[in-house]
Amino acid sequence: MLRSLTLSTAAVLLAACATSPSDPAPAPAVAVPAVRPVRIGLALGGGAAKGFAHIGVIKMLEANGIVPAVVSGTSAGSVVGAMYASGMDAYALQEKSVAMDESSVRDVSLFSGGLVKGQKLQDYVNAQLGGRNFAALKKPFSVVATRLEDGQRTVFVRGNVGQAVRASSAIPGVFEPVAIGRFHYVDGGIASPVPVDAARELGADFVIAVDISSKAGGAVDPSSLLGNVNRSIVIMGQKLGAQELARADVVIRPRVNDVGPADFEQKNRVILEGERAAQAALPQIRAKLAALQAARMAKARQAAEARDALQRDAERKARCAKQTGWLDKLRRDPECRAD
Repeated sequence: MLRSLTLSTAAVLLAACATSPSDPAPAPAVAVPAVRPVRIGLALGGGAAKGFAHIGVIKMLEANGIVPAVVSGTSAGSVVGAMYASGMDAYALQEKSVAMDESSVRDVSLFSGGLVKGQKLQDYVNAQLGGRNFAALKKPFSVVATRLEDGQRTVFVRGNVGQAVRASSAIPGVFEPVAIGRFHYVDGGIASPVPVDAARELGADFVIAVDISSKAGGAVDPSSLLGNVNRSIVIMGQKLGAQELARADVVIRPRVNDVGPADFEQKNRVILEGERAAQAALPQIRAKLAALQAARMAKARQAAEARDALQRDAERKARCAKQTGWLDKLRRDPECRAD
């Protein structure tokens, strides 16, 4: 009888051990959360009549499915940027450029020594936008100007768009400074020739910068007031612009250095140069966008795997904490035996 009882007990224990789980089941595949698309920013630099190149760049980008989500502009870039942010596509911008002439944006004031007032430019931009302010534009948009009192870079993101564009385009010695609030503002190219940082501040993950700034070099006409002022701004902004451009992901440089600040009659060629430069940059843009998106997906997967591992560990500890009886200890799964 004692032998039978012993054998029965052993059989129970052997059965308990036989039914204990072996190695834990493989962990289920981690669900990676959807990663939002890369937010592309377009930073349009200053360059007077060379600003028509921005239209060609936008035209080529859109034709290849690269649509910026946010736009920033300095000087001439702010003019094109404002209309683009309002909802116009590249073809509408090109139509506007064909109809535009210098007289529609230039108003000379005899009372300020022949300087351009800029009111016509302000009115022109606001008319194209239908009087909408920054908040009513289709894309987030910012305009960079320079505060005359202290040289502070100022980014406008609210209020009167035309007035901000006028301030950003007020080339010293050519345009009157623009009074906004307690301060006066002049050309944004003095502080930020190509507004890469402003595009980042709007939330851009990837910034395409368009540099149409003149490069110092070659002969200069000392008798040309506009030429001298323009050359001075070029020299001052060249190094400053290089520092900010280094923070862009891709820089597009249309070949328009030979176009003068008032050469409106060359607009068609300038637009074409913008298209050519953007087309040449497309492989680099696509490659860098793909690399950035892949890096973001890898980071999201790592984060999801880390969260999943923490959850599994918490579940294991809770499960193991319940296995306290002598029979539970015999049947304990391998994950709990290590504790």
